[in-house]
Amino acid sequence: MENISLYDLIKKNRSCRRFNESFKIKEEILKSLINLARLSASASNLQPLKYIVSINQKKNENIFSCLKWAAHLKDWKGPENGEKPSAYIVILGDKTITKNFMCDHGIAAQSILLGAREIGLAGCMLAAINHKKLRDFLNIDNTFDILLVIALGKPVEQVKITKLDKDTKYWRDENNVHYVPKRDLNDIIISCS
Repeated sequence: MENISLYDLIKKNRSCRRFNESFKIKEEILKSLINLARLSASASNLQPLKYIVSINQKKNENIFSCLKWAAHLKDWKGPENGEKPSAYIVILGDKTITKNFMCDHGIAAQSILLGAREIGLAGCMLAAINHKKLRDFLNIDNTFDILLVIALGKPVEQVKITKLDKDTKYWRDENNVHYVPKRDLNDIIISCS
């Protein structure tokens, strides 16, 4: 486990879309990451989220086929063989508990990703999902909404934060370094007194 400040951990926690596919993640690690989500805040403390975990290569391929990877990288269809995620966590909302999941899945996903970064892994939160296809592949009952998929693995991608000029679109250079433009702190604080 790395000894890293929260500030540095958050800066380091960029969406990673290329992984060392041969690196295997143990089930216990994924359970420990889901435990971070379990301990996180939940609207009205309803705790309606459920999870499907995959470390199985065939199951991973099925999940991969249901995802769109990077809207701003028009010519890129997602990770190539050898750079695909080693694991997935599918976040579901249990409609028998509530029909409104508020921001619970965002909080849970961020907790999972920060925990992953802390131990040298990386991930990507994906909401561009073929829901019907994924529901069929994973036999997900209709009492659950598919909210997010988190792809996880050992990162091979270098991601850098850059100052926002005019465009918020992320991009890659000729060396495949992934750049994420961010607004300046003074541009997002409307009032401070």
